[in-house]
Amino acid sequence: MSRRVVRQSKFRHVFGQAAKADQTYEDIRVSKVTWDSSFCAVNPKFLAIIVEAGGGGAFMVLALTKTGRVDKNHPLVTGHTAPVLDIDWCPHNDNVIASASDDTTVMVWQIPDYTPVRNITEPIITLEGHSKRVGIIAWHPTARNILLSAGGDNVIIIWNVGTGEALLNLDDLHPDVIHSVCWNSNGSLLATTCKDKTLRVIDPRKSQVVAERARPHEGARPLRAVFTADGKLLSTGFSRMSERQLALWDPNNFEEPVALQEMDTSNGVLLPFYDPDSSIVYLCGKGDSSIRYFEITDEAPFVHYLNTFSSKEPQRGMGFMPKRGLDVSKCEIARFYKLHERKCEPIIMTVPRKSDLFQDDLYPDTPGPEPALEADEWVSGQDAEPVLISLRDGYVPPKHRELRVTKRNILDVRPPSGPRRSQSASDAPLSQHTVETLLEEIKALRERVQAQEQRITALENMLVELVDGTD
Repeated sequence: MSRRVVRQSKFRHVFGQAAKADQTYEDIRVSKVTWDSSFCAVNPKFLAIIVEAGGGGAFMVLALTKTGRVDKNHPLVTGHTAPVLDIDWCPHNDNVIASASDDTTVMVWQIPDYTPVRNITEPIITLEGHSKRVGIIAWHPTARNILLSAGGDNVIIIWNVGTGEALLNLDDLHPDVIHSVCWNSNGSLLATTCKDKTLRVIDPRKSQVVAERARPHEGARPLRAVFTADGKLLSTGFSRMSERQLALWDPNNFEEPVALQEMDTSNGVLLPFYDPDSSIVYLCGKGDSSIRYFEITDEAPFVHYLNTFSSKEPQRGMGFMPKRGLDVSKCEIARFYKLHERKCEPIIMTVPRKSDLFQDDLYPDTPGPEPALEADEWVSGQDAEPVLISLRDGYVPPKHRELRVTKRNILDVRPPSGPRRSQSASDAPLSQHTVETLLEEIKALRERVQAQEQRITALENMLVELVDGTD
């Protein structure tokens, strides 16, 4: 009798665990817009969630540490005149987030480290160039200030946020609505899926399709695709019998998939979240109550099912924490932020290990917050891999860094001046927008202090009256 050999893998026993009740974010009215984006974006400092908002579109930004019930008057980021459809944190500045909306614009926002007292209504810059709704945005992984947007007008625009200009306009590569766009690891190529059922690999600087595959999945529902670390492609879609599928492709040979996994029959589009450090892909279906995860290897059958994390409630959306935001002391290899109807719940993926020491094999050096290229270098044809950092001593996010929009191709990231710092001649003055914002904050805080003092005086008077009455 032959014995079945069990495949060796350090990720074979990865398990998911929902955070305790006091670590969730309660009382959040998650957006009800019918759009297949994740509605949630996280980084090591902040959690951002697209929320219901009357008269326009809004999203909420919470400090990661502010768990529990969210104040119903918590300030929102409101500037769009129609629902927000997608949000994405800048990988090179944890205080900068971009939002895309049904109102055809993309806005870039500076989020302060403190909780503002009123709604943030003024973006750093508004990017206008699409003629229909903008449903997808994605920051370039290695070049500073490069942001991609894709709209219902079948156009992809690549912007320089530091100057507010459109660098590239890919307007004749897609005959129909674009469903997903993903950069590869160094930002030299894009993978897109489209309503015409075609998976394309695009060189954006040459404005040309370098490889394509018609109908990678036979079904009629939308496709999604992401690059793997070695340049292959993972796609999710549906079979002709409406079974959900995960496929692995080699763009150099698009005839047949390298691997194909069939799962279940369900309507929810599977959103793939890929971790290049562990080569694990996590599949989260909208409306599902589970997260399936698979390991991608160089050995047949190439796509290995690991496990499924199941819970009782379906997910409205999902945020995926960058590697530098994880707790390496607990062997945490992924963290999701699952949106319910009225709350957000962290889900932690862990490799069980007995040792408390840093696990080198689980945490190779990972992309850090420093860009490898400037925007004009990338446009001129240069490519660079991400600048890596070690997680051995954990990761501490840098302090607030202000994004400047100037006529030159730079992004000013000097730390904000301290209270007693003398301004040298080389320092640029604070922008008018920043001065006005600070004055507004000071005024609002003064009003609050004044109101508190009046309340204290009133309580003291009540106390005196009570004491006099008992005498």
